[in-house]
Amino acid sequence: MGRERTSSGLEAELAKHTGIELHGGNLRIVFMWRRIRCRESLGLPVTKANIKHAALLRAAILHEIKTNTFEYGRHFPNSKHAGNYSSAKDERLEALAERYKPLKAVDITPMTEEKYAYAIDICVELVGKDRLAGILLPEDIHLLRARLIETRAPSTANHYLATFAGFLTWCESNKYCVAGLAAACTRFAMSEKEPDPLTHEEFDLVVTKGCLHPQDVAATTLAVYTGLRPGELCALAVEDIDLQAGKIEVTRAITADGTFKLPKTGKPRTVLLMEPAIEACRTLIAIVAKHPKRDIRVYHNRHEWRDESVTPLLSPSTQARKRVINEWFVSTAWNTKWAGIQRRAGIRPRRPYQTRHTYACWCLTARGNLAFIAKQMGHKDFTMLVEVYAKWMDHESPMEIQRIWKELQRSQAAAADNKA
Repeated sequence: MGRERTSSGLEAELAKHTGIELHGGNLRIVFMWRRIRCRESLGLPVTKANIKHAALLRAAILHEIKTNTFEYGRHFPNSKHAGNYSSAKDERLEALAERYKPLKAVDITPMTEEKYAYAIDICVELVGKDRLAGILLPEDIHLLRARLIETRAPSTANHYLATFAGFLTWCESNKYCVAGLAAACTRFAMSEKEPDPLTHEEFDLVVTKGCLHPQDVAATTLAVYTGLRPGELCALAVEDIDLQAGKIEVTRAITADGTFKLPKTGKPRTVLLMEPAIEACRTLIAIVAKHPKRDIRVYHNRHEWRDESVTPLLSPSTQARKRVINEWFVSTAWNTKWAGIQRRAGIRPRRPYQTRHTYACWCLTARGNLAFIAKQMGHKDFTMLVEVYAKWMDHESPMEIQRIWKELQRSQAAAADNKA
């Protein structure tokens, strides 16, 4: 659009200043911001004084754009574009992601760092590596969600969204993008999967028909009677077990790449052992009695770790025929072994994690104390037990009132005897 006709003197004055033009009888300034040509009317009539004012305003805006301090809404609060352009700094999404990764890595282990970096890279690629973070809208995040779920399971998409939300929160706090983007990373609803524990009959089939080696029998028994997570079970060392006290100190877990880290909660815990678990520990300790100690490094995060010299309790080398073999089971190897055990036992296939569910369900149907079970399993409190295992808590509820009544009668009888 060109300039409108005005007096020759004013035309000469307008010609002196780039980016100042006449529109609708008023002055309008034109400038480039984030590769967008912006035009804003000042609502001022054409006079020499107003032309100079417009020129100074444009010069100030150009200076602020160059120094990354320009705020559209402050200069043009009534503009229809004020809500579309944020005051965030001009930074490309890929550059911000590369800056964020090492900052996040301070608080996580190397294995987790790799997973986080992969998830962020996928999301940045889908949103657009060269996009300016400052002009992203919640709509862009909604489009990312749609693209993620097209070819991924809800659990995977949710992991990517949760990781990307952390990145966007960092961007928001540092004024690289508008507020509300992280909140737009809403997770996909997932159907609740009930625990699928082993029955006592299935467990008997597993240890009698499925397991071919005493180590497998003992390992499976230990998993079912302690509720250890697979990564915790595979990371156990002989030094973690106190047979006399009947307990295990769970201080580490092993990842898929063989890296050791803290347990899921980030804190060690003590697991008290039932008799089958104690016998299983005795068997496992005897099997590896002549195995040498191994030096390992347990990561707390990327920059903190502890070095230990321990004897693997479950070692693939016990049954291996190859000369070169890992000294510790990792999740993929344990998954393969567990699948073979179930196949030989002739039971319905389940993930290895179901041995943990088996422990919880068996304890609950035996009317175990909720707080105690939660502590054994490493939960913060028994809220998760109530949410996940309610079906098994109610399993013998018709008998519960009789048990309570008997306890009340016993207490009342004891009180009467004390008075007498």
